[in-house]
Amino acid sequence: QPHLHPQYGRDIQRPAPQRTMKIPRDTLVFVPLGGSGEIGMNMNLYGWNDSWIMVDCGMTFPSQRDPGVELIFPDPAFAEDLGDKLKALILTHAHEDHGGAVPYLWPDLDVPLYGTPFTMAMMRHKLADHGLDMKNQLHEIPRGGTVDVGPFKIQYLELAHSIPEGHALLIETPMGRVFHTGDWKLDDDPIISDPVSLQTLQAMGKEGILAAVGDSTNALNEEPSGSEGAVRDCMLELFKDVKGRLLVTTFASNVARIDSLGRVAKATGRNLVVMGRSLQRNIALAKATGYLQDFPTIVDQSEAQYLPPEKMMIICTGCQGEPRAALYRIAHDDHRDVHLSKGDTVAFSSKIIPGNERSLGEVYNALAAKGVNIVTEKDAPFHVSGHPGKPQLETLYRALQPNAVIPVHGEMRHMRAHEAFAKELGVPETQVPVNGDVIRLAPGSVERIGYVPSNYLALDGEEVVLRDGAAIVDRRRLSHNGSAIISMVIDHNQDLVDDPQILLQGVPGQEDEELQDVCLDAVEAALRKTSRRGGHKDILAENVRIAVRRALRDYCGKRPQTHVIVHSV
Repeated sequence: QPHLHPQYGRDIQRPAPQRTMKIPRDTLVFVPLGGSGEIGMNMNLYGWNDSWIMVDCGMTFPSQRDPGVELIFPDPAFAEDLGDKLKALILTHAHEDHGGAVPYLWPDLDVPLYGTPFTMAMMRHKLADHGLDMKNQLHEIPRGGTVDVGPFKIQYLELAHSIPEGHALLIETPMGRVFHTGDWKLDDDPIISDPVSLQTLQAMGKEGILAAVGDSTNALNEEPSGSEGAVRDCMLELFKDVKGRLLVTTFASNVARIDSLGRVAKATGRNLVVMGRSLQRNIALAKATGYLQDFPTIVDQSEAQYLPPEKMMIICTGCQGEPRAALYRIAHDDHRDVHLSKGDTVAFSSKIIPGNERSLGEVYNALAAKGVNIVTEKDAPFHVSGHPGKPQLETLYRALQPNAVIPVHGEMRHMRAHEAFAKELGVPETQVPVNGDVIRLAPGSVERIGYVPSNYLALDGEEVVLRDGAAIVDRRRLSHNGSAIISMVIDHNQDLVDDPQILLQGVPGQEDEELQDVCLDAVEAALRKTSRRGGHKDILAENVRIAVRRALRDYCGKRPQTHVIVHSV
């Protein structure tokens, strides 16, 4: 069914829809469209009769199979087809993998958007950046507040995470209560958040939890995630005797970590410089929503070069080696205001996200070439995860005593480990979904009862398209095998009027005359074969395409995208 995005302006031509199951009446169902079987792109639906809610609307970054693509989204086609049965989009928090697709996908859903103050401040900023003014659809809920949406009563429950206002959702339905964890961990000293108490969770458990739908990211970890307070103490100790410039890079959304770095700057008598637009934006939004009230005055980066090195502390973006981030440019002497030298220190208060090893290695090497001291979380415990290890999962499930656990937000290995651990704890029922599964929560046992179509979308330039659409598939093939274009002019006897023009791109040996001759011989052989059989011009073009592609395969081992253009005179 064609899909028209109000900003990006072209239809997404989806394949013909598969037959979708008819969901039974009076049945509470859970349907993940993204984030089950992968980390990122969280998009989940809960349905009861003619009322549905969506929880989160996230994105992820492209992989090597997505050449030229900027972002990847779950395809919300099923949710769009619900029409006015879809009542709301509820955001658990503001991380990109839970809310990053909002500017691209939410306008088509045309439903109210709910979130807590910091989350909604981030969303308003994102929507404004995209030229979208939908303020009448934005609804800010207080931290720990509630909202009624059709038959669903949703209570926000603040838990610790690596961004302000990470919330679980307690979803009351006609069939029972669902605890949707969002991203979370337990933290005795979270710096900025005010997590719900264990006693409150235990009281909820006593009242009954039908199912817990939970974060699986660290389900393989035997140790608990550490505390932000411990990270603050580590940094205060580690950085107090550092000589020269001190640069710390971390995730721009981790306001608790930024707060700790502000305290380090005060304690060590250093002037604070903040570099990177996302950091500067998030600090401003955090202050506007009540955080970072004691944060030190920020020195403009244009003045950084005039500060004594031992009096300078820089917080900057680029902890994953992103080429456009501040740290990358500083490491490669491509920054106007900051230059590092021997004896300076760069600390990475972050963990390497899988897939970023190569880009970070390049940054490490550029810094090492300058004689800069490099400190990572492997050298000192100044980074902790925002997701629960097994001990924290156990604490939560002992408190809630859910009838069922449904692992989400993780690769399949994380989700299976989560399921196995829940079984060890005595949880009566478990179900590991994949995107598109329809999971019955009640009545009866928790089980998969069908599916709805699921897919992926991609932001390709200024267009939102199918991830496996023709343009991206062709680009993948071109990136592996190159292309060959043959343009030829024939007369009415199908004889060549002149030598054909052969353009090879991305083909090994494309500059060699010998390869041009190989292609020319293949063209002439195909012409002779077609002429003998009296083939049509289209048949001629296809015979030439096959012959040239086969000749290139035999010559260099590649199978390029081959196109033939035939002109008649």
